[in-house]
Amino acid sequence: MKRKTLFDEIRRELSGIYPPREAEAITLRLFEELLQVSRTALYLNPEAPVEAPAVVERALSELKQGRPVQYVLGETEFYGLRLRVDGNVLIPRPETEELVRRVLTENVAGGDFRVLDIGTGSGAIAIALAQAWPEAVVEAIDISSGALQVARENAQRNGVQVRFLACDILQEVPSGRFDVIVSNPPYVRPSERAQMHPNVLDHEPELALFVPEDDPLLFYRRIATVAQELLQPGGRLYFEINEAMGNEIARLLTRLGYTRIEIHTDLSGKDRIARAIAPE
Repeated sequence: MKRKTLFDEIRRELSGIYPPREAEAITLRLFEELLQVSRTALYLNPEAPVEAPAVVERALSELKQGRPVQYVLGETEFYGLRLRVDGNVLIPRPETEELVRRVLTENVAGGDFRVLDIGTGSGAIAIALAQAWPEAVVEAIDISSGALQVARENAQRNGVQVRFLACDILQEVPSGRFDVIVSNPPYVRPSERAQMHPNVLDHEPELALFVPEDDPLLFYRRIATVAQELLQPGGRLYFEINEAMGNEIARLLTRLGYTRIEIHTDLSGKDRIARAIAPE
């Protein structure tokens, strides 16, 4: 079979499930990851023969059932890192890359600089920060043992040092003092389910997604309260936030005594990042 023929067949089978551009992007990923045929090679030599191994058929079957391509392939890219992902962890999003970028831009880390990532999941945030700040001490916590296993593997495969610990932030307080605390906590309200793609609802861990409808600030309030004990004077607290909660989170942080509170939008213009400074 010719490369272009196989490409068109896969894209056509996926087009009933995904929008056209997404179906094409997924097909390109399958070619690159499973057939080792790059986008450039495909476009320059579309008539070259190619075999469709069984792994492609299995991947296509899973994709047609709505399983995210990142889970099908077992990995994703985040901030230049290759990360393993499975059903124990959320798939890192571009919005979270913006959170990492802001933390790195606003802070200078030396050998005694300490960072805590709360609700680390795949370890994406902690590992990206540890790679950028090899002299800093980076710790990360999560309630899920499955997530922590994935995060530890990701740190090892990317050659960085992160201390991962099991901790239920709603019930426990981590030990230590930190210059930066960062968190992308669960923030989706059940009423927002209708706005979400089925492949997220059916495959990504609900534990990492949803908060109670009647208490959408649950994790922000708890983490901001705990951070009062854990942050050094003048330390920084960063959140990824629900786009609908920016004003409420700013008011919450103000009530708790934080200063220089800022809400930043993502590339889509939606409120996505909160930053606050602990009292000196």
